[in-house]
Amino acid sequence: MLDANIKTQLKGYLEKLVDPIELVASLDGSPRSDEMRALLEDIASLSGKVALLEKGHDARRPSFTIGRVGEPARIRFAGLPMGHEFTSLILALLQASGYAPKFSEAQIGQIRELAGQYRFETYISLSCHNCPDVVQALNAMAALNPNVQHVMVDGALFQDEVEARGIMAVPSVWLNGEPFGSGRMTIEDILARLDTGAAEREAAKLAEKAPFDVLVVGGGPAGAAAAVYAARKGIRTGVLAERFGGQVMDTLAIENLISVPHTDGPRLGRALEEHVREYEVEIMNLQRAEALIPGEAGGFHEVRLANGAVLKSKAVILATGARWRELNVPGEQEYRGRGVAYCPHCDGPLFRGKHVAVIGGGNSGVEAAIDLAGIVAHVTLLEFGDALRADAVLQDKLMSLSNVTVVKSAQTTEVTGAGGKVNGLAYTDRVTGQGRHIALEGVFVQIGLLPNTDWLKGVVELSRFGEIEVDARGQTSVPGVFGAGDCTTVPYKQIVIAMAEGAKAALSAFDHLIRTPAPVRA
Repeated sequence: MLDANIKTQLKGYLEKLVDPIELVASLDGSPRSDEMRALLEDIASLSGKVALLEKGHDARRPSFTIGRVGEPARIRFAGLPMGHEFTSLILALLQASGYAPKFSEAQIGQIRELAGQYRFETYISLSCHNCPDVVQALNAMAALNPNVQHVMVDGALFQDEVEARGIMAVPSVWLNGEPFGSGRMTIEDILARLDTGAAEREAAKLAEKAPFDVLVVGGGPAGAAAAVYAARKGIRTGVLAERFGGQVMDTLAIENLISVPHTDGPRLGRALEEHVREYEVEIMNLQRAEALIPGEAGGFHEVRLANGAVLKSKAVILATGARWRELNVPGEQEYRGRGVAYCPHCDGPLFRGKHVAVIGGGNSGVEAAIDLAGIVAHVTLLEFGDALRADAVLQDKLMSLSNVTVVKSAQTTEVTGAGGKVNGLAYTDRVTGQGRHIALEGVFVQIGLLPNTDWLKGVVELSRFGEIEVDARGQTSVPGVFGAGDCTTVPYKQIVIAMAEGAKAALSAFDHLIRTPAPVRA
């Protein structure tokens, strides 16, 4: 099952096992069971601390548990954890044996103190790059607390179960038989949902923080670069992020970051955070800024958070990035996650053999249609304009596919559904004015980005597109407040440009600080 190179690497990891573990398989006579047996046999052959037993009786087959010998297993994989999930498997093997996860002491304490019973089920697709974060967090919780159980379920393998539960987006997490959450979640996200008092405690801690010299709002490429450049000047630097890594965490292949021929979004997001943490930067993750209150000349700027805390800083760098643009038509929100999707790489496998639509004829839309065409029965691509806007090479590839239909001059007017999920899409032919309806089971929206600047209206100057107006130095209309990255008017929304703009904003902020009298503290 595993090639010699992977076996060698895995053997090295298994040398870190603390206590002996058992792999207990629930198999049937299917080819997938044969593959799982081969995988588990390979793992067991690499360490004397791993035993393989084929005595499982779980209803999900093929599946297997990982547990310490003599204890009930609390981690299960229903499906073959390869692809993006292979790392999840390695970590589960180690952590089930007693190897400590890389959580903070406070997080480990929170997990161990959870009372009650928590039976988690996470539905994934092996092509989803956000799913492993959720699987790994919940597996680690199960390894640390006997009250927690977790099973990873490959949605493509257990499609009847996915259909019965109406799951049309991954990762999708269920707790004790009820929906818990969907989309990428970190251990901080999960604990915040389980420990309802955590938010209040965190708000109190944030409110007590001393003022910063530079406060960066946003943890994407621009925000990370700004934090590194500011911290290297030896000034007190903080990063406030709703999700560290930002939108880059939703990006699959990245092949144009100079000097890095190939990486992916989650890997780059982790690298950004690791780089920032090499400096004395206070990272305040999972915190949403709600208001910017500019300070008087010689005073502090204030940033009010959604939890009520207020942070003060001499200079502020706004690097809040952008989000997927929505259709804003009836049915979109109602069927979001139930047929309306925004990530073809993550959710595409759940639509295998079905009819779907892609909205948008730019590079993102055409790439999505090409990817989906290899999975689904048929793709209809709808473009608002009278011509596709994607690169010629992508258009040529798209037109070569037999199961793709392209509809131009199409204005989407409604996403329709029945029984809690999408059953079609209505659009108007912009040439004839005639309304049409397409029967389908999924809609993938790929129509560009919107800057995350709604909370800044009336405070800093914004363009008609909602972008923060900045000059050549990154300065906004408010002295001491700078902007960087996709949320600004700087053209070409690219990772490498966002990083450069973040560095520029930090240098400009430092220059502002050394030329401005120090604020007087109350």
